[in-house]
Amino acid sequence: MIKISRSGIEKYIGCKRCFILQYKYKVSPPSLPFTLNNAVDELCKTEFDYYREKQEPHPLFIKHNIKAVPFKHADIDVWRNFRRGLSFINEAQGYHFYGAIDDVWINSKKELIVADVKSTSKKIFDWNETWSKYEYPKGYKRQLEMYQWLFRKNGFKVSNTAYLLYFNGLKYEKSFDQTLKFESYSIKLDCDDHWVEEEIINAKNLLESGSFPKGEKNCDQCVYIKRRSAAIKGS
Repeated sequence: MIKISRSGIEKYIGCKRCFILQYKYKVSPPSLPFTLNNAVDELCKTEFDYYREKQEPHPLFIKHNIKAVPFKHADIDVWRNFRRGLSFINEAQGYHFYGAIDDVWINSKKELIVADVKSTSKKIFDWNETWSKYEYPKGYKRQLEMYQWLFRKNGFKVSNTAYLLYFNGLKYEKSFDQTLKFESYSIKLDCDDHWVEEEIINAKNLLESGSFPKGEKNCDQCVYIKRRSAAIKGS
């Protein structure tokens, strides 16, 4: 049984060589602690939990016309725990896939709505420009689709609509006063999770194959290693 996380599948999609290095050989660059981002996530979860208990919409839902309330379930803290998360085991295919959500809501149709919290700090936040200019927003959409797939595999009715809640830190205020102010944005995404299981199986098969793929030309890690090796040889 091979255990693969949501972030592992994203790694596989981005660069199969780095995926093999991380999952088979335990080789990966050290990760940086995004402590401010984590603080925003935790504060949001605390607020969602307050309205989850009351079964009322969060004020952001009202502001952004989201017809839902936070979903109340005994396993919500398990699903949000990065060491455990929401899981699905396929004995026949030999994989255990899991991912930790930020939050999940429920609409009047009793469909679950998957949500993920993102934070940034830009002078002007323009989602349309971000989506068209960069690749990483596509990864955010895939992230939501993988969560949707997991919920469906666990027997839940799931909406195709998902949300990114973006909090943009305002760094050009006249004063700080030990208070960081944010603008909030709600990004509504129409998702399709039909591709998820195929990629899980492909990633699992690659781990079992014994092959060592080439690095992707757009992979930052592979490009760095290649240029570093060339610089050392030429010195």
